[in-house]
Amino acid sequence: MLNPDGVYLGNYRCSLLGFDLNRHWANPSPWAHPTLHGVKELIIDMYNNPKINLEFYIDIHAHSTMMNGFMYGNIFEDEERFQRQAVFPKLLCQNAEDFSYSSTSFNRDAVKAGTGRRFLGGLLNDTSYCYTLEVSFYSYVLAGAAPAVPYTEEAYMKLGRNVARTFLDYYRLNSLVEGPLAPTPKTRKDNVPPYKCTAQRGPGNSHAGGKPEKRSLKD
Repeated sequence: MLNPDGVYLGNYRCSLLGFDLNRHWANPSPWAHPTLHGVKELIIDMYNNPKINLEFYIDIHAHSTMMNGFMYGNIFEDEERFQRQAVFPKLLCQNAEDFSYSSTSFNRDAVKAGTGRRFLGGLLNDTSYCYTLEVSFYSYVLAGAAPAVPYTEEAYMKLGRNVARTFLDYYRLNSLVEGPLAPTPKTRKDNVPPYKCTAQRGPGNSHAGGKPEKRSLKD
């Protein structure tokens, strides 16, 4: 939790001093952005430690306009690295029915240069993967269903458990899980078809599905 003082005052984006903390990762001030400064120093120390293999950085945010959970990732000139970066969101889509891979976006917009996933994506080597996990403030829509389902604390926690399960899938540790998690809470009784995680790399920002990015307020 990198913005405890701001959240205590009721802010969901700005810090106690009015800074958007996810735009100051490039050069955080120990006075104005102390949490960012401390975490950045910790990550750099871990990265430079030969005994530590830092493979994932995931910054978790709430989104004020989009629905469902989705991710932001980075664009790399190396096509193989780009494809490897897409593996984790695709696996998460298979585990979490409220996670939308079609809304997942890979970009390098200049306005996002100060975000954690952009800055650290350029700092860490090609074996590290940096994402922002966005989850709606409000609701999610299941595949093939029109009604939006409001998020609850239980549903948010379920998504968190599915992120953990995805790490088990990624590292092929599935045998450690005894059984499937309970389905995401729904407000209707009809059967829902399984969600298909299909998307393509589009032109320009290379966002999934090739649609213009409409999410500049977050990340």
